Amino acid sequence: MSVQVEEHRPVNVPRQPNQLFTTSIRLAAVSSAVPCSRMFVRDILDRWKLGDYIEVAELVVSELVTNAVKMTGPTSPEPKSWEIETHHVIGVQLRATGTSLFVEIWDGSPVAPVAKNPDSNTEGGRGLMLIGAMVKQWDVYRPQSGGKVVWAELELGKPAEPPPPHHPPLTVRVPGMATAPRGAMEKTAHLGLIERMLDGSPRWDEQSEG
Repeated sequence: MSVQVEEHRPVNVPRQPNQLFTTSIRLAAVSSAVPCSRMFVRDILDRWKLGDYIEVAELVVSELVTNAVKMTGPTSPEPKSWEIETHHVIGVQLRATGTSLFVEIWDGSPVAPVAKNPDSNTEGGRGLMLIGAMVKQWDVYRPQSGGKVVWAELELGKPAEPPPPHHPPLTVRVPGMATAPRGAMEKTAHLGLIERMLDGSPRWDEQSEG
């Protein structure tokens, strides 16, 4: 099925020449969410004229979404449709302002990811070391609405560009299994990503200082 992406039109950040771009989508916490999130990244960055950064952003979103699915998805690696419950939801958000691109992944688990030492015998977590080498910084944000947002900041050589005026809304093809189940958790994911967008973007009082 096709899902219309929630895309906020660029807005001017107060007293700054930069514009804020943000787009999000919610998906079911299943393995097919990974290729869906990569497609989402390709479509959005192409739309924002940031095609040179697609490859790195795809790698980052793949790792973060994979972790989110492992933390909050069904226990079965290949769940049946009836095994996907309303709490099996993740959120994916892209946010660009100035020369920074943020990849932000919401999930309902309170457990923060930890980058493992290369010499550790523990499986998993090593992808975060790769992310750390590719991005400017990454961290965990905890919205008041619940869950957590794991985010990574990529440096851009140029700012994003808005799509042409009256450009049609963007839709992403999402397989049925990857469609986010409706319910309270899907709404919490939506609110959590909005909180991250608001808290992670320059505020008027910050721009007014000096």
